[in-house]
Amino acid sequence: MKKLVLASNNPGKIRELRDLLAPLDIDVIAQADLAIPEAEEPHGTFVENALGKARHAAQLSGLPALAEDSGICVDALDGAPGVYSARFAGEPKSDQRNNDRLLELLATTERRGAHYYCVAVLLRSAQDPQPLIAEGEWRGEILRAPRGSGGFGYDPLFLVSAIGRTGAELSMQEKNRISHRGQAMERLLERLRARLRHEDSL
Repeated sequence: MKKLVLASNNPGKIRELRDLLAPLDIDVIAQADLAIPEAEEPHGTFVENALGKARHAAQLSGLPALAEDSGICVDALDGAPGVYSARFAGEPKSDQRNNDRLLELLATTERRGAHYYCVAVLLRSAQDPQPLIAEGEWRGEILRAPRGSGGFGYDPLFLVSAIGRTGAELSMQEKNRISHRGQAMERLLERLRARLRHEDSL
């Protein structure tokens, strides 16, 4: 595998995924660089949306494709916004409006537990019957006001309780070591390396 298309138009995700893929000798191309539009995300689960995005990018590029679907799941909201995290406050997508809506909905509750969840999918082709799939989960709590200037999405509100910092107060390298996306990608890359070793031995 010499080339791989990233099935995302989110600049924050693309930066993090490129950093995570850096150890591999693979030319990583963002789908926007190939004029591939975003795929629809009509499904109610992260894994279905990730598979759909990967198939879409693989079909239109003719290349292996990596997609991930992720979001934040808040205990007091019965797991919402979940798969709707990017569009929680409606269209057009806006991190600021999403964060404002989350704070508004949690204003009267002391239940602040939440977790980020990610499913990463790698397809060799749009018809690949054996996709590589991995997941990661990152637990924390929702603050009452944002902190930090890094990251994206809900990171300024997401306090990593174990270290006392928000996702937005971590460097990209620190975040990638412990985040939901970092966990999912580490597991996915382990499976990819195993597959490549197997193919090389044939």
